[in-house]
Amino acid sequence: MRVSIIGAGAMGGAVGRGLLASGFSPADLTVSNPSAGKLRCFADAGAFTTSDNIEAASRGDIVIIAVKPWLVAGVLEQIKDSLDPSRQTIVSVAAGVAGETIADMVSAGVYIVIPNTAAEVGESMTFIVPVRESDTPAVTALFGRLGDVMQVEERLLPAATTLASCGIAYAMRYIRASMEGGIELGFRAEAAREIVVQTVKGAAALLSREGAHPESEIDKVTTPGGLTIRGLNEMEHAGFTSAVIRGLKAGVK
Repeated sequence: MRVSIIGAGAMGGAVGRGLLASGFSPADLTVSNPSAGKLRCFADAGAFTTSDNIEAASRGDIVIIAVKPWLVAGVLEQIKDSLDPSRQTIVSVAAGVAGETIADMVSAGVYIVIPNTAAEVGESMTFIVPVRESDTPAVTALFGRLGDVMQVEERLLPAATTLASCGIAYAMRYIRASMEGGIELGFRAEAAREIVVQTVKGAAALLSREGAHPESEIDKVTTPGGLTIRGLNEMEHAGFTSAVIRGLKAGVK
């Protein structure tokens, strides 16, 4: 299977680098971008690179549209006449662009796919919406190389985006705050980062087990009158849970 990515910005670049890191053949990857700088790492890896979106689109069995949402319609208008619906599938990773909008412009199979930037390290939480199905197993397998995949209804995409795509930033902000706290408590910045990152990895690993729940894991480390419950209660007095929920809701279009 050949894959073309149109747009090598934050999301397109993460998907492309993640595919290569997963063992995807560089000979089967095409990446297009108007500026050559963002293409250099792909060219160095052996992928085909170009500034011509039409050329890129014609080379892929799966054509990933990874440009800014307001540019999607223009790119589709540009490439639609070069597409072969009998063998090609269009995947849009642009948040906020309705599947119907894309399907109205092209006659190929259409999917909305929302990964996050952790695709680059094979740890994305990716959502797939079949708009006009053509080869769902192939699309699922492709993005399965980049982490976990979940098929959802299109109406849930705004919530999915704030939980997993915006959620990367929210998790990073928690990590940054914990690092700053660690520095105030006496650790050097690099040591604080190592401690907090490993702690977050450990928490995620505990919750990845079947049947695990945050509260049961919290209960294991909150002894009566202990330090952990004091810390948690201080965070709640400052509105921790409410702030997280409000932030998630604010991030939904």
